[in-house]
Amino acid sequence: MASPGGHAGSGGALMRGGGAGSRRMKWALELSLGNTRSRGDRQGGQGDVVYPIGYSEKPVPDTSIQETDKNLVEKRCWDVALGPLKQIPMNLFIMYMSGNTISIFPIMMVCMMAWRPIQALMSMSATFKLLESSSQQWLQGLVYLIGNLLGSALAIYKCQSMGLLPTHSSDWLAFIEPPQRMEIMGGGVVL
Repeated sequence: MASPGGHAGSGGALMRGGGAGSRRMKWALELSLGNTRSRGDRQGGQGDVVYPIGYSEKPVPDTSIQETDKNLVEKRCWDVALGPLKQIPMNLFIMYMSGNTISIFPIMMVCMMAWRPIQALMSMSATFKLLESSSQQWLQGLVYLIGNLLGSALAIYKCQSMGLLPTHSSDWLAFIEPPQRMEIMGGGVVL
């Protein structure tokens, strides 16, 4: 292997200049040391062991990995706990876009908004098992519970605004008249 201004000298070391008294370059490798052994000698442990460049026999402590693992576990537990709260803005947007009419699309949206928190509340024990490795598991569990209860409250509010909940006495008593609407609006059509 030759470099600009130098050539491969004897023994495989890179040298600068030509001649016996020339000095070695800054990054010189001695390729002739330990390369005469066979593969069986290396595996058997006989002779001098030549390690690759940058190899150190000292064990590296992995405390930084353990600290990083703790931080990752803590972050993952908070992601699980804040999951229901992150869904609330999306649910508010879906509530706004679906409207208050009783048709198949708003009914499906309300059913999904009501079913997800109920399903999450029914599987709280599995979620708490995920949070056991955290140092703040009770606070994270409380945040998770509050987020799911807020999701359920949004679904109940949407049902009430669509008129699906029996909130007036006329909804369950036949002899009471339903409340009369004070204002009726139509989409661009004179009524």
